Amino acid sequence: MKTVIEGSHAVSYGAMLSRVQVISAYPITPQTHIVEKLAELCASGELQAKFIKVESEHSAMASCIGASAVGARAFTATSSQGLALMHELLHWASGARVPVVMANVNRTLAAPWNIWCDQTDSLSQRDTGWLQFYCESSQEVLDTVIQAFRISEAVSLPSMVVLDAFYLSHTFETVDLPDVERVDRFLPPYDPKYKLDPKDPRTIGSLTPPELLTEMRFQTQEAMEEAKSLILQVNEEYYRSFGRRYGLVEAYRCDDPELVVVTSGTVSSTCREVVDRYRGEGKAIGLLKIRTFRPFPSEEVRRALKGVPKVAVIDRNISYGVGGIFAAELKSAICSEEERPTVFSYITGLGGRDITVETLSRVIENTIEQDDPGRPILWPDLMK
Repeated sequence: MKTVIEGSHAVSYGAMLSRVQVISAYPITPQTHIVEKLAELCASGELQAKFIKVESEHSAMASCIGASAVGARAFTATSSQGLALMHELLHWASGARVPVVMANVNRTLAAPWNIWCDQTDSLSQRDTGWLQFYCESSQEVLDTVIQAFRISEAVSLPSMVVLDAFYLSHTFETVDLPDVERVDRFLPPYDPKYKLDPKDPRTIGSLTPPELLTEMRFQTQEAMEEAKSLILQVNEEYYRSFGRRYGLVEAYRCDDPELVVVTSGTVSSTCREVVDRYRGEGKAIGLLKIRTFRPFPSEEVRRALKGVPKVAVIDRNISYGVGGIFAAELKSAICSEEERPTVFSYITGLGGRDITVETLSRVIENTIEQDDPGRPILWPDLMK
Protein backbone atom coordinates (compact mmCIF):
# COMPACT_ATOMS: atom_id res chain seq x y z
CA MET A 1 0.00 0.00 0.00
CA LYS A 2 1.40 3.37 -1.01
CA THR A 3 1.00 6.27 1.39
CA VAL A 4 2.60 9.64 2.11
CA ILE A 5 4.45 9.69 5.43
CA GLU A 6 7.43 11.39 6.99
CA GLY A 7 10.76 9.61 7.28
CA SER A 8 10.40 9.16 11.03
CA HIS A 9 7.15 7.27 10.56
CA ALA A 10 8.79 5.11 7.89
CA VAL A 11 11.11 3.95 10.68
CA SER A 12 8.13 3.30 12.97
CA TYR A 13 6.22 1.28 10.39
CA GLY A 14 9.38 -0.63 9.52
CA ALA A 15 9.65 -1.67 13.16
CA MET A 16 5.96 -2.56 13.32
CA LEU A 17 6.13 -4.66 10.15
CA SER A 18 9.15 -6.42 11.66
CA ARG A 19 6.91 -7.42 14.58
CA VAL A 20 9.18 -6.01 17.25
CA GLN A 21 8.30 -7.30 20.70
CA VAL A 22 10.07 -4.77 22.92
CA ILE A 23 10.63 -1.04 22.32
CA SER A 24 12.55 1.11 24.76
CA ALA A 25 13.45 4.69 23.95
CA TYR A 26 13.87 8.19 25.34
CA PRO A 27 12.70 11.11 23.18
CA ILE A 28 15.21 13.55 21.70
CA THR A 29 14.85 15.95 18.78
CA PRO A 30 14.78 15.02 15.88
CA GLN A 31 14.08 11.36 16.77
CA THR A 32 10.91 12.06 18.80
CA HIS A 33 8.34 11.36 16.07
CA ILE A 34 9.66 7.81 15.70
CA VAL A 35 8.93 6.80 19.28
CA GLU A 36 5.73 8.85 19.46
CA LYS A 37 4.31 6.90 16.52
CA LEU A 38 5.46 3.58 18.02
CA ALA A 39 3.85 4.48 21.36
CA GLU A 40 0.65 5.34 19.49
CA LEU A 41 0.72 2.03 17.59
CA CYS A 42 1.24 0.11 20.84
CA ALA A 43 -1.53 1.99 22.64
CA SER A 44 -4.02 1.32 19.83
CA GLY A 45 -3.17 -2.38 19.77
CA GLU A 46 -2.06 -2.20 16.15
CA LEU A 47 1.41 -3.21 17.34
CA GLN A 48 1.56 -5.97 19.94
CA ALA A 49 4.75 -4.94 21.73
CA LYS A 50 5.95 -3.90 25.16
CA PHE A 51 6.88 -0.20 25.23
CA ILE A 52 9.30 0.46 28.10
CA LYS A 53 9.45 4.07 29.26
CA VAL A 54 12.86 4.97 30.68
CA GLU A 55 14.64 8.00 32.10
CA SER A 56 17.56 8.10 29.65
CA GLU A 57 19.03 6.69 26.46
CA HIS A 58 21.52 4.70 28.53
CA SER A 59 18.63 2.86 30.17
CA ALA A 60 16.85 2.46 26.83
CA MET A 61 19.78 0.54 25.39
CA ALA A 62 20.16 -1.48 28.60
CA SER A 63 16.49 -2.48 28.33
CA CYS A 64 16.90 -3.52 24.70
CA ILE A 65 19.99 -5.59 25.51
CA GLY A 66 18.10 -7.40 28.25
CA ALA A 67 15.07 -7.97 26.04
CA SER A 68 17.18 -9.31 23.19
CA ALA A 69 19.14 -11.54 25.57
CA VAL A 70 15.96 -13.37 26.60
CA GLY A 71 14.95 -13.88 22.97
CA ALA A 72 12.73 -10.89 22.17
CA ARG A 73 13.02 -8.78 19.02
CA ALA A 74 14.06 -5.37 20.37
CA PHE A 75 14.15 -1.88 18.85
CA THR A 76 15.12 1.63 19.90
CA ALA A 77 15.84 5.01 18.33
CA THR A 78 17.94 8.01 19.28
CA SER A 79 20.06 10.89 18.02
CA SER A 80 23.14 12.97 18.80
CA GLN A 81 23.62 13.44 22.56
CA GLY A 82 21.35 10.47 23.21
CA LEU A 83 23.57 8.23 21.11
CA ALA A 84 26.63 9.58 22.90
CA LEU A 85 25.04 8.71 26.25
CA MET A 86 24.49 5.16 24.98
CA HIS A 87 28.15 4.70 24.05
CA GLU A 88 29.10 2.33 26.89
CA LEU A 89 26.20 0.02 26.13
CA LEU A 90 26.75 0.03 22.37
CA HIS A 91 29.97 -1.88 23.07
CA TRP A 92 28.06 -4.15 25.44
CA ALA A 93 25.39 -4.94 22.85
CA SER A 94 27.88 -6.01 20.20
CA GLY A 95 30.10 -7.82 22.70
CA ALA A 96 27.10 -9.74 24.03
CA ARG A 97 26.12 -10.52 20.41
CA VAL A 98 22.53 -9.33 20.75
CA PRO A 99 20.79 -8.31 17.47
CA VAL A 100 19.16 -5.07 18.63
CA VAL A 101 18.16 -2.73 15.80
CA MET A 102 18.34 1.02 16.40
CA ALA A 103 17.43 3.99 14.23
CA ASN A 104 19.73 6.98 14.63
CA VAL A 105 18.64 10.32 13.24
CA ASN A 106 21.87 12.12 12.35
CA ARG A 107 22.20 15.32 14.37
CA THR A 108 25.19 17.48 15.28
CA LEU A 109 26.92 16.77 18.59
CA ALA A 110 27.18 19.68 21.03
CA ALA A 111 28.84 22.03 21.81
CA PRO A 112 27.72 24.42 20.44
CA TRP A 113 24.09 23.37 20.73
CA ASN A 114 22.61 22.45 17.37
CA ILE A 115 19.64 20.23 16.47
CA TRP A 116 20.32 19.95 12.72
CA CYS A 117 21.94 17.35 10.54
CA ASP A 118 25.42 15.97 10.32
CA GLN A 119 26.82 12.45 10.57
CA THR A 120 29.40 12.86 13.30
CA ASP A 121 27.15 11.32 15.97
CA SER A 122 26.75 7.92 14.30
CA LEU A 123 30.24 7.85 12.82
CA SER A 124 31.75 8.50 16.25
CA GLN A 125 30.34 5.05 17.15
CA ARG A 126 31.86 3.30 14.13
CA ASP A 127 34.18 1.12 16.25
CA THR A 128 31.54 -0.23 18.63
CA GLY A 129 30.78 -3.36 16.59
CA TRP A 130 27.43 -2.25 15.13
CA LEU A 131 26.46 -2.64 11.50
CA GLN A 132 25.69 0.80 10.04
CA PHE A 133 23.38 1.59 7.11
CA TYR A 134 23.02 5.15 5.71
CA CYS A 135 19.67 5.76 4.00
CA GLU A 136 18.79 8.12 1.16
CA SER A 137 14.97 8.03 1.20
CA SER A 138 12.03 7.19 3.45
CA GLN A 139 11.39 4.05 1.41
CA GLU A 140 14.96 2.95 1.94
CA VAL A 141 14.59 3.64 5.66
CA LEU A 142 11.55 1.37 6.00
CA ASP A 143 13.07 -1.38 3.90
CA THR A 144 16.39 -1.19 5.73
CA VAL A 145 14.80 -1.55 9.17
CA ILE A 146 13.17 -4.80 8.03
CA GLN A 147 16.37 -6.03 6.39
CA ALA A 148 18.45 -5.06 9.43
CA PHE A 149 16.54 -7.43 11.71
CA ARG A 150 17.05 -10.29 9.25
CA ILE A 151 20.78 -9.56 8.93
CA SER A 152 21.45 -8.86 12.62
CA GLU A 153 19.67 -11.99 13.79
CA ALA A 154 21.69 -14.09 11.34
CA VAL A 155 25.12 -12.79 12.42
CA SER A 156 24.25 -11.97 16.06
CA LEU A 157 25.34 -8.34 15.85
CA PRO A 158 23.32 -5.15 16.38
CA SER A 159 22.43 -2.78 13.53
CA MET A 160 22.12 1.00 13.30
CA VAL A 161 19.81 2.38 10.59
CA VAL A 162 20.88 5.97 9.98
CA LEU A 163 18.81 8.79 8.48
CA ASP A 164 19.41 12.53 8.09
CA ALA A 165 17.76 14.86 10.59
CA PHE A 166 14.89 16.90 9.13
CA TYR A 167 15.91 16.36 5.48
CA LEU A 168 14.58 12.83 5.88
CA SER A 169 13.11 12.49 9.37
CA HIS A 170 10.59 15.33 8.98
CA THR A 171 10.06 15.32 5.20
CA PHE A 172 7.01 13.61 3.71
CA GLU A 173 7.45 11.20 0.81
CA THR A 174 5.50 8.44 -0.89
CA VAL A 175 6.32 5.12 0.77
CA ASP A 176 5.14 1.65 -0.18
CA LEU A 177 4.12 -0.20 2.99
CA PRO A 178 4.40 -3.93 2.21
CA ASP A 179 1.78 -6.42 3.38
CA VAL A 180 2.65 -7.79 6.79
CA GLU A 181 2.08 -11.36 5.58
CA ARG A 182 4.78 -10.92 2.94
CA VAL A 183 7.12 -9.41 5.52
CA ASP A 184 6.43 -12.39 7.79
CA ARG A 185 7.61 -14.74 5.05
CA PHE A 186 10.76 -12.67 4.58
CA LEU A 187 11.43 -12.15 8.30
CA PRO A 188 10.49 -15.16 10.44
CA PRO A 189 10.15 -14.87 14.24
CA TYR A 190 13.37 -14.38 16.17
CA ASP A 191 14.52 -17.75 17.53
CA PRO A 192 18.05 -17.44 18.95
CA LYS A 193 20.22 -20.47 19.55
CA TYR A 194 21.21 -19.12 22.97
CA LYS A 195 19.13 -16.98 25.32
CA LEU A 196 18.67 -16.34 29.01
CA ASP A 197 16.11 -18.76 30.40
CA PRO A 198 15.53 -19.68 34.09
CA LYS A 199 14.88 -23.26 32.99
CA ASP A 200 18.31 -23.42 31.35
CA PRO A 201 20.54 -21.11 33.43
CA ARG A 202 23.51 -19.40 31.78
CA THR A 203 25.23 -16.00 31.78
CA ILE A 204 26.13 -13.53 29.05
CA GLY A 205 29.18 -11.28 29.17
CA SER A 206 30.61 -12.49 32.46
CA LEU A 207 34.29 -12.16 33.44
CA THR A 208 36.40 -13.51 30.57
CA PRO A 209 40.07 -14.48 31.04
CA PRO A 210 42.85 -13.32 28.69
CA GLU A 211 43.04 -16.82 27.22
CA LEU A 212 39.55 -16.43 25.70
CA LEU A 213 39.09 -12.73 24.94
CA THR A 214 41.05 -12.68 21.67
CA GLU A 215 39.04 -15.63 20.36
CA MET A 216 35.81 -13.79 21.12
CA ARG A 217 36.99 -10.62 19.36
CA PHE A 218 38.04 -12.76 16.39
CA GLN A 219 34.54 -14.26 16.21
CA THR A 220 32.96 -10.80 16.26
CA GLN A 221 35.22 -9.65 13.43
CA GLU A 222 34.38 -12.79 11.45
CA ALA A 223 30.67 -12.11 11.97
CA MET A 224 31.10 -8.54 10.74
CA GLU A 225 32.88 -9.79 7.61
CA GLU A 226 30.21 -12.46 7.10
CA ALA A 227 27.61 -9.69 7.17
CA LYS A 228 28.91 -8.33 3.83
CA SER A 229 27.82 -11.35 1.82
CA LEU A 230 24.67 -11.69 3.89
CA ILE A 231 23.65 -8.08 3.18
CA LEU A 232 23.89 -8.83 -0.54
CA GLN A 233 21.98 -12.11 -0.15
CA VAL A 234 19.21 -10.50 1.92
CA ASN A 235 19.09 -7.61 -0.54
CA GLU A 236 18.40 -9.99 -3.44
CA GLU A 237 15.75 -11.88 -1.48
CA TYR A 238 14.10 -8.59 -0.59
CA TYR A 239 14.17 -7.57 -4.25
CA ARG A 240 12.43 -10.78 -5.28
CA SER A 241 9.74 -10.24 -2.64
CA PHE A 242 9.23 -6.48 -2.82
CA GLY A 243 10.92 -5.21 -5.98
CA ARG A 244 13.50 -2.96 -4.27
CA ARG A 245 17.25 -3.45 -3.77
CA TYR A 246 20.03 -1.40 -2.17
CA GLY A 247 23.08 -3.52 -1.31
CA LEU A 248 26.41 -2.23 -0.02
CA VAL A 249 27.04 0.56 -2.53
CA GLU A 250 25.29 2.01 -5.56
CA ALA A 251 27.29 3.11 -8.60
CA TYR A 252 25.44 5.64 -10.77
CA ARG A 253 26.71 6.49 -14.27
CA CYS A 254 30.12 5.05 -13.39
CA ASP A 255 30.83 3.26 -16.67
CA ASP A 256 33.44 5.69 -17.99
CA PRO A 257 33.87 8.55 -15.52
CA GLU A 258 36.76 10.98 -15.30
CA LEU A 259 35.53 11.91 -11.84
CA VAL A 260 33.37 10.07 -9.29
CA VAL A 261 31.62 11.88 -6.45
CA VAL A 262 31.22 9.70 -3.33
CA THR A 263 28.19 10.40 -1.14
CA SER A 264 25.95 8.93 1.56
CA GLY A 265 22.48 9.77 2.85
CA THR A 266 20.10 12.31 1.33
CA VAL A 267 22.78 14.32 -0.49
CA SER A 268 22.96 11.36 -2.88
CA SER A 269 19.63 12.43 -4.41
CA THR A 270 20.88 15.97 -5.04
CA CYS A 271 24.15 14.67 -6.44
CA ARG A 272 22.32 12.39 -8.87
CA GLU A 273 20.67 15.46 -10.40
CA VAL A 274 24.01 17.26 -10.62
CA VAL A 275 25.65 14.26 -12.29
CA ASP A 276 22.85 14.18 -14.87
CA ARG A 277 23.39 17.88 -15.63
CA TYR A 278 27.11 17.39 -16.19
CA ARG A 279 26.48 14.32 -18.33
CA GLY A 280 24.12 16.44 -20.42
CA GLU A 281 27.03 18.82 -20.98
CA GLY A 282 29.24 15.95 -22.12
CA LYS A 283 31.29 15.75 -18.91
CA ALA A 284 31.96 12.21 -17.63
CA ILE A 285 30.94 12.48 -13.97
CA GLY A 286 29.75 9.51 -11.90
CA LEU A 287 28.32 8.93 -8.43
CA LEU A 288 29.14 6.26 -5.86
CA LYS A 289 26.69 6.11 -2.97
CA ILE A 290 27.93 4.24 0.09
CA ARG A 291 24.97 2.70 1.89
CA THR A 292 26.76 0.29 4.22
CA PHE A 293 29.51 1.85 6.33
CA ARG A 294 30.01 -1.07 8.72
CA PRO A 295 31.13 -3.47 7.50
CA PHE A 296 32.93 -1.12 5.12
CA PRO A 297 32.53 -2.32 1.50
CA SER A 298 36.22 -2.09 0.56
CA GLU A 299 36.08 -4.54 -2.35
CA GLU A 300 33.02 -2.86 -3.86
CA VAL A 301 34.65 0.57 -3.54
CA ARG A 302 37.84 -0.64 -5.21
CA ARG A 303 35.86 -2.22 -8.02
CA ALA A 304 33.75 0.90 -8.60
CA LEU A 305 36.77 3.22 -8.63
CA LYS A 306 39.10 1.07 -10.74
CA GLY A 307 40.57 3.20 -13.51
CA VAL A 308 38.95 6.41 -12.25
CA PRO A 309 41.43 9.33 -12.23
CA LYS A 310 39.80 11.49 -9.54
CA VAL A 311 37.40 11.02 -6.63
CA ALA A 312 35.59 13.74 -4.67
CA VAL A 313 34.32 12.49 -1.30
CA ILE A 314 31.46 14.42 0.33
CA ASP A 315 31.67 14.14 4.13
CA ARG A 316 28.93 15.58 6.33
CA ASN A 317 31.12 14.87 9.35
CA ILE A 318 34.59 15.45 10.74
CA SER A 319 37.14 13.49 12.73
CA TYR A 320 39.34 16.22 14.21
CA GLY A 321 42.97 15.73 13.31
CA VAL A 322 42.09 13.43 10.41
CA GLY A 323 39.29 14.98 8.34
CA GLY A 324 36.30 13.42 6.63
CA ILE A 325 35.53 9.94 7.92
CA PHE A 326 34.19 8.48 4.67
CA ALA A 327 37.26 9.86 2.87
CA ALA A 328 39.59 8.25 5.41
CA GLU A 329 37.87 4.87 5.04
CA LEU A 330 37.92 5.13 1.26
CA LYS A 331 41.64 5.99 1.20
CA SER A 332 42.33 3.00 3.41
CA ALA A 333 40.34 0.74 1.07
CA ILE A 334 42.30 1.76 -2.04
CA CYS A 335 45.77 2.31 -0.54
CA SER A 336 47.11 -1.07 -1.69
CA GLU A 337 46.03 -0.58 -5.31
CA GLU A 338 48.89 0.02 -7.76
CA GLU A 339 46.78 2.48 -9.74
CA ARG A 340 44.49 4.49 -7.54
CA PRO A 341 42.59 7.74 -7.98
CA THR A 342 43.54 11.09 -6.52
CA VAL A 343 41.15 11.61 -3.60
CA PHE A 344 39.75 15.06 -2.85
CA SER A 345 38.20 15.20 0.65
CA TYR A 346 35.38 17.75 1.03
CA ILE A 347 33.69 18.54 4.34
CA THR A 348 30.36 20.28 3.89
CA GLY A 349 26.84 20.44 5.31
CA LEU A 350 27.84 20.46 8.98
CA GLY A 351 25.19 21.54 11.47
CA GLY A 352 22.40 21.28 8.93
CA ARG A 353 23.83 23.65 6.32
CA ASP A 354 22.29 22.80 2.95
CA ILE A 355 24.40 20.87 0.48
CA THR A 356 22.94 22.49 -2.61
CA VAL A 357 23.31 21.94 -6.33
CA GLU A 358 25.63 24.96 -6.29
CA THR A 359 27.75 23.42 -3.52
CA LEU A 360 28.15 20.16 -5.42
CA SER A 361 28.89 22.02 -8.66
CA ARG A 362 31.61 23.95 -6.83
CA VAL A 363 33.06 20.65 -5.60
CA ILE A 364 33.04 19.13 -9.08
CA GLU A 365 34.51 22.20 -10.79
CA ASN A 366 37.29 22.49 -8.22
CA THR A 367 38.13 18.79 -8.57
CA ILE A 368 38.19 18.99 -12.37
CA GLU A 369 40.45 22.06 -12.34
CA GLN A 370 43.02 20.82 -9.81
CA ASP A 371 45.52 18.02 -10.41
CA ASP A 372 46.06 17.66 -6.67
CA PRO A 373 43.86 18.69 -3.72
CA GLY A 374 46.73 20.69 -2.23
CA ARG A 375 45.53 20.11 1.32
CA PRO A 376 44.06 17.15 3.24
CA ILE A 377 40.64 18.79 3.76
CA LEU A 378 38.69 21.09 1.44
CA TRP A 379 35.80 23.21 2.73
CA PRO A 380 33.40 24.15 -0.10
CA ASP A 381 31.14 26.09 2.30
CA LEU A 382 34.07 28.45 2.91
CA MET A 383 35.17 28.74 -0.73
CA LYS A 384 34.53 32.11 -2.36
